[in-house]
Amino acid sequence: MDMMSVYQEGAYERLCRWVQAECKKLGDTDNPEVSELLKMAVCCLKERPVLFKYCAEEVANMRHHALFRRFISALTRGGPGGFPRPIEVHAHDPLRYVGEMLGWLHQALASERELIVVLLDPDAMTDSGPTFRRQSGRDGDSSKGEPDVTSVLDRIFEGACRPFKVRVEQVLQSQPSLIVSFKLSNTLEFYCYTISELLGEDTALCNTIWSLRDAAQQTFFNILKSRGEKLLRYPPLVAVDLSPPPAVREGISLLLELIDTYNSMMVPASGKRPNFDPVISALLDPIIQVCEQAAEAQKSKGSLARRGRTSSDPSGNSRDSISVDAILSKNLSTSILSAESSSKVYLINCLSAIQEPLMGQEVATSYVNNLRSMIEAHICVLVDKEVDCILRKCGLSNKMPYIKEYGSKADARPLADIIETSPQMLMECLKAFYGIVTGTEGSLPEFEQLQVPRLRSDACNGLARALAESYELIYSAVMDPNNSYPDPRSLVKHSPEQIRTILEA
Repeated sequence: MDMMSVYQEGAYERLCRWVQAECKKLGDTDNPEVSELLKMAVCCLKERPVLFKYCAEEVANMRHHALFRRFISALTRGGPGGFPRPIEVHAHDPLRYVGEMLGWLHQALASERELIVVLLDPDAMTDSGPTFRRQSGRDGDSSKGEPDVTSVLDRIFEGACRPFKVRVEQVLQSQPSLIVSFKLSNTLEFYCYTISELLGEDTALCNTIWSLRDAAQQTFFNILKSRGEKLLRYPPLVAVDLSPPPAVREGISLLLELIDTYNSMMVPASGKRPNFDPVISALLDPIIQVCEQAAEAQKSKGSLARRGRTSSDPSGNSRDSISVDAILSKNLSTSILSAESSSKVYLINCLSAIQEPLMGQEVATSYVNNLRSMIEAHICVLVDKEVDCILRKCGLSNKMPYIKEYGSKADARPLADIIETSPQMLMECLKAFYGIVTGTEGSLPEFEQLQVPRLRSDACNGLARALAESYELIYSAVMDPNNSYPDPRSLVKHSPEQIRTILEA
């Protein structure tokens, strides 16, 4: 029995040497055929895991060297007779260059995997992709000291990682455009998933592709960052017509191109589209910031000009004592917006010029909703400012706090007895108010410089509603007997309904 064991071990060793010799021959050809005899011999060797491991390592090393040579040849010399052409002839075209290298590696992986499965694990031939990986992954046979298909393939493709990585890094260092770096990042991500289906995730080639994908993505965001920084260094001046600066149009045009690319990118079955929100933010946030800076500069210019005018105004009289003629003969028409309101109109124009082209773009839904909220808030502030401006021109602005508070205190003095809201004061102010509202003395702002008709209409309606509400408060206060106005009808000549009708509120 002992002699039989000795003979058997000797036979296994001879079989192992023969298999190793046959495996060496496999390394010499691109697409080797595995004979039935070799398959049978490898299958027998599985009875001796140590010997089987030697053979598997021999196969891995042979194919590793062969694949490295084939990859370098495909890059530099091309196919037989120069066809297909060497991949490096496309080095000037980053997308095609990187795409063809990845395509070559993917195709080589499919054929190498087929060879290794036939040779080392013929039972797995019916399986494919992820199922196969689960059955013969690193946690499987390797626990018994046997090499699995994944580790053999990983070893074979290790050699191709460096030449591939060096070339992709050169492409990224050649300063590709924003669109090209975005497409490169997407292409690398697609192949990360596709190749990991055949090879396994924690492998040299997959890790290399993932790290290059990260580098491409970093290149893309770096370009966006420096673009934003350049914008913020040289903020645009506000145009006379308050239209958005060219940076808005250019940024949106670029974003729409990126969205187009994103929507048409290939997505493998096991992967999902990357989150696009960071791209939108990185591109648009600096543009919005620069518009806000320009608007702020516009506002401060206006306040300086106003301070200059008021300080040189010789009449230091209290505004309350001036007559209605003085109020209405101000050479600044009511329909001319203040510097602060102009800066708001400019900002609304900028935000709506960003929002409008993105409507209906699914990936931008969240950003568009944020823009809508910002625009609505700015419209509210704009309307409030203009309402306050009109009430101030009529002299009503400083009367409104008294009018709003009159009903809140039980022992409050009648409004007619307070100097600010005396009949004479209110008469002058309301006369001015009627003049502006009816259009006989100046006109209400129509926000002509708001470029989106819907927003212009919203602002006009908001202004009309707010003025009507203010008038209704004044009307109620004057008509209230507790406020002791001797002849309320002579003060409030129009009912709130009439004012609403005039204002179309």
